[in-house]
Amino acid sequence: MQKSDSGIAEPAAKISTVEENNMAATTDPYFREQLIKRQEELNSAIAAISAVVDIDPFQDLLHEVGSAIERIDDGTYGICDECHDSIEKDRLIADPLVRLCLDHLTDDGRRALERDIELAARIQRGLLPQADTRFHDWRIQYQYNPAGMVSGDYCDLISPAGEGAIAEGKLIFLLGDVAGKGVAASLLMSNLHAIFRTLAGLGLELDKLLETANGVFCESTIAGQYATLICGRAGRQGEIEITSAGHFPALVVGKDGVRQIAATGLPLGMFSTSRYAVHRIRLEPGDSLLLYTDGISETYSPGGNEYGVAGITRVAGERHGWAPHELMAACLKDVNKFSAGAPAKDDQTLMIIHRADSAGISLGE
Repeated sequence: MQKSDSGIAEPAAKISTVEENNMAATTDPYFREQLIKRQEELNSAIAAISAVVDIDPFQDLLHEVGSAIERIDDGTYGICDECHDSIEKDRLIADPLVRLCLDHLTDDGRRALERDIELAARIQRGLLPQADTRFHDWRIQYQYNPAGMVSGDYCDLISPAGEGAIAEGKLIFLLGDVAGKGVAASLLMSNLHAIFRTLAGLGLELDKLLETANGVFCESTIAGQYATLICGRAGRQGEIEITSAGHFPALVVGKDGVRQIAATGLPLGMFSTSRYAVHRIRLEPGDSLLLYTDGISETYSPGGNEYGVAGITRVAGERHGWAPHELMAACLKDVNKFSAGAPAKDDQTLMIIHRADSAGISLGE
């Protein structure tokens, strides 16, 4: 069985070897560090409560943690007890004590996992911002389409807090894509949400905001986990600051055509010392800024051709001044037409930041 993006098993041939699985499971120090930490916390808890409660369940759990550490040390951690294939890494991140891959879960275990994924999906949807947001002359809309039950795409809008801050402050917009799929990617998406929501109120300059977020993200993830991301701020007079951590180019749709804003630094999570330059632009009434994830640009036609940045550039460039919901619908319709209606193989997120006139009216209305 092969695992789907949502984490539920699907029929397919296994292709991994035991040697490859052993290497994948044991070269990552994150799991050992986390298990040692849990072992220490359990020992402290047992010492504190041994006089007042039955500690047998805690002792059993301590034994499981110790056994997992032993498997790391002898090179068998992360290998299914039944088939000796690898256990899904996203499941190990969520529960480092699991010993069976998805293919060999009991019916009760499979149902429990499905309930967990459904809960994760509801939590993730609850983290999304309002789909139709207005801030001064700005009108922002986005479409968030997970390929499975949970998504690794990140999308957020953070308004300045307080009445005075709203009048004078700037709206922070974020769109990103976590490497990987399934539950592990959705956990990282939630991590990014918490990081930026926490840092947004500190009044940092945009480059420092991204640099600080990158440092926190590096400290809270394991090696090989990273995210591309665009972070920007929109002010009252059409001014936009924008910086990009390795993400696809943002598209500025003006009356004279479309221009790209390229990445200004490396993806989050690669190096804790990464630095990010800031682009400063001004949008006129009728102009739009388009942000998107690779589920859109890397859509393929039945013949194997890639939609690409050129595809969304073409559609957007023909529709300057359109209201954001109309431009959104046109872009997504074109992507669907290009793929001949085939189901998306990756998460798709598109955000449009549009400047209307002072009365809030788009040129196309």
